[in-house]
This record gives sequence, C-alpha cells and structure tokens, in this order.
Amino acid sequence: MKQQTRGWQASSRTSEPSPGVFFVEGPASNWIVVRDETGFMIIDSGYPADRPLVLESIRHLGLRPSDARAMLITHGHVDHTGSAAYFAETYGTPLLCAPEELAHVQGREKHQVTFGQVIVRAWRPRVFRWMVHVIKSGALKAEPATGAQAWTADTLKNLPGKPEAVLLPGHTPGNVAVLLPEARAIAVGDSFVSGHPLSRTAGPQMLHPMFHTDPAQALAATRRLDEIDASVVLPGHGSALRMSLADALAALRS
Repeated sequence: MKQQTRGWQASSRTSEPSPGVFFVEGPASNWIVVRDETGFMIIDSGYPADRPLVLESIRHLGLRPSDARAMLITHGHVDHTGSAAYFAETYGTPLLCAPEELAHVQGREKHQVTFGQVIVRAWRPRVFRWMVHVIKSGALKAEPATGAQAWTADTLKNLPGKPEAVLLPGHTPGNVAVLLPEARAIAVGDSFVSGHPLSRTAGPQMLHPMFHTDPAQALAATRRLDEIDASVVLPGHGSALRMSLADALAALRS
C-alpha cells in the first residue's frame, strides 16, 4: 500500500476543469468528485490500493467521505471499482451503475482482460511494468461491489451535477459515459482515454484492443457522443482534456 501512495498528493493531482467538477489523477486510474449545493458524489474510484488516495482527495476538498451521496461506476473493471465495496460497507454509500453493467459490477459476470492476454505480451517492458503495478494495486484481491444497484434517469437527475448516462457498449456490455450537462463536462471512463501505461502517445485514443470486450463495437459506440455538447472531457486514464468533446472525437478518429 505504501509503495502505491509514495509521492502522491491530492493537492497536486486534483484539478477543477469545470466549476464543481474535480478531476483526480491516481497513479494509473482516475476518479472524479462532483459537488454542488446539494452535496457531492464520486465517479469511479481507482484500484483497491488507491483507497487512501480517494479518501485523501475527498478530504482535500473539505468534504467528508461519509457524506457522499452516491458513487457512480462507469464500468465494472477493477481499476474503476477499487473503493466501491469499501464505501458501501463503511459509509453506506449507494453504488450505482447502468442496468446493463450490474452483473459485472456485482461480480456475477466477468468482462476483464485475461491473464493469458497479458502474459503473452509481458516480454514488452511497458506491459510488464503495467502488470506489476496492477498486482501491487490489489487487483487480484479486489472485492466485487455486491451491493451495487442499477440507476434510473430519475435517480441520476437528483444527484449532484444532475448527471446523465450515455450507454457506450463495447469496452464492457454496460460501459457508459457520464454527462454533467450544467458543467458541460463528460466523464468518459474507458470509452476512450488520453493516455495509458501501454501507450506511447498522449491525447484522445482508444485503449489497447485486449481491454475491450468488443473493440469494434467500442469504437463504433463513440458515435453516440457526436451530438453531445461538452467542453471538458474527463477520461479514466490520462490527463483531463480541456477541449470540446467534438474536437476530442475528431482527434480520436484521425
């Protein structure tokens, strides 16, 4: 645990790219805190070993973890659900995801890159370093969020930021982006990212195909974002993109 948190500080890893929307860059996976006059919620929660960082980032904003109104989960991969079970068990925080993703988040289904897919590529230095980080981050001992529930549009609109879910299957069956319309920001999770330990480039890009349940469907699903107005894009990996969603999608497809 200490090795994962060494040198990391919420003060230098937390930004506010849109009013009330706080983007936190973890060691390898990001999470978001959304705050308004009704309270705050969390979107995703990093790896299991990121838990102290998630808690630190919330307290850094002058908030108490126990007051979180909900945790929204973009998809059920362990690098996004790492603190979900802890928040539910410790604070009673509601865990919410798309109906299509519920079985995955609860641990009743598995849509994850396999050990075999990784090990055949482990001779590559970037893959090996990423694999070591994943293991040290507690991914192999992660607890499923068995208490997660499926959200509805009405449930979402009553949460801080009045989020709206956009279903983008392909990364996982129930993968979503979370639009924060008043802030004109969108959390895209792993629908596309701006960087990743396996990538040599920065900027809008798809993850390596092995991370997607259906790579072709994942790319095609981004077309569902074409008519959405957002000026800030918040990915699950890499830096926040302070550009329009339209420009990010154009760069993704170029």
